[in-house]
Amino acid sequence: MALLGREFIAVPDDRKGQIVFKWPDITIRRFTRAIVNADEMAMFVNTGQVVQTLGPGRHQIDANELPGLGAVIDTITGGNAYRAELYFVGTREYTGFKFGGRVDDVQDPRTGLVVTLRVFGDYALRVADPVRLVTNLTSTVDVTDNERIAGWVSDQVLKVLRTHVTTQIIRNGWPILGLMAYSAEIEQNTIEAANGQLVAYGVQLTRMGNFDVNLSPEDEKQLKQLAKDTSYSQLAGGFQNYAAGEMALGAGQGMAQGGAGVDGAFLGAGFGLASAFGAQQAQAQQAQQAQAAQQAAQQHGVPYGQGGQGGQPQGTPPQGQPQQASGMVCASCQAPNPAGAKFCMGCGQRLTPTVQHCTECGTELPAGARFCSGCGTQTGI
Repeated sequence: MALLGREFIAVPDDRKGQIVFKWPDITIRRFTRAIVNADEMAMFVNTGQVVQTLGPGRHQIDANELPGLGAVIDTITGGNAYRAELYFVGTREYTGFKFGGRVDDVQDPRTGLVVTLRVFGDYALRVADPVRLVTNLTSTVDVTDNERIAGWVSDQVLKVLRTHVTTQIIRNGWPILGLMAYSAEIEQNTIEAANGQLVAYGVQLTRMGNFDVNLSPEDEKQLKQLAKDTSYSQLAGGFQNYAAGEMALGAGQGMAQGGAGVDGAFLGAGFGLASAFGAQQAQAQQAQQAQAAQQAAQQHGVPYGQGGQGGQPQGTPPQGQPQQASGMVCASCQAPNPAGAKFCMGCGQRLTPTVQHCTECGTELPAGARFCSGCGTQTGI
């Protein structure tokens, strides 16, 4: 009996990295001692059912100490052995598991471009319920490669990311090129959602590392260019203005290099857009000048925009003409004309004075009079 008590069972040093280790012998002598390390849990399994669990410490394999073993004693050996499968499950944190792949096609809220989103990173996990892990996931085998467990967990992480990341982008309006600013929030939500999927299998995520949400090189280049064009268009006051500037710049660079690659159609389009842009600027300048003239006329109490040409104040010559010597004022457009002029320089009307009479009292009135000097009646001019 003493000799039997000297036999020990424990996880070999070269297998301590396994999450699940199965003891190779299914016949275990009575009074054998099982050594369970502080980061492990041991389980006896019979016909797929866990009949006894052992926490950290040294345990003597005896039905008197472990009542669950009483049903699996091997009577052929005279009651000196138990026929059962013994598993050691690590309960510490296991790190360095990789995951990654395509998430979904999403629309960038800023530019409207549809791109393919990808995510890569690594994570750490630990076993929260060894019984569920063995009975629901690994089954009764020696899991020599942890990737059998981690690969399935990685699939669940991607599954969660496909639903949660897309939902967060749409709900919060996050720009695709700035997603890394929200990586901490994405990680936390991913861990919580993934653990909800993993609880039935006895494992859970503890943390994530090197978390990277990105695009394919082609999508990233296209999105950056579109974001640049959108920003510059807003600064230029519109896409047409921005395009005109870009094409004119390209034409200038091509001509500086000897005209290589610059054909007539490109030059025509570039300068045409540039001309349109210049015309818009000229119109804006004229509008500003007219507004300034109106303000000046109002300050001096001069009527503006009545009978004038091109919206100019009364009594001023058309824009661009020099001020003439004092002479007759046109009765039609109120433009001053030089002495001796027979026709108005502003509107072309004849300047020869004509005699007119008041229709009410018959008083003779000078040319250009608007009211009768005798009765005050408006002459209709």
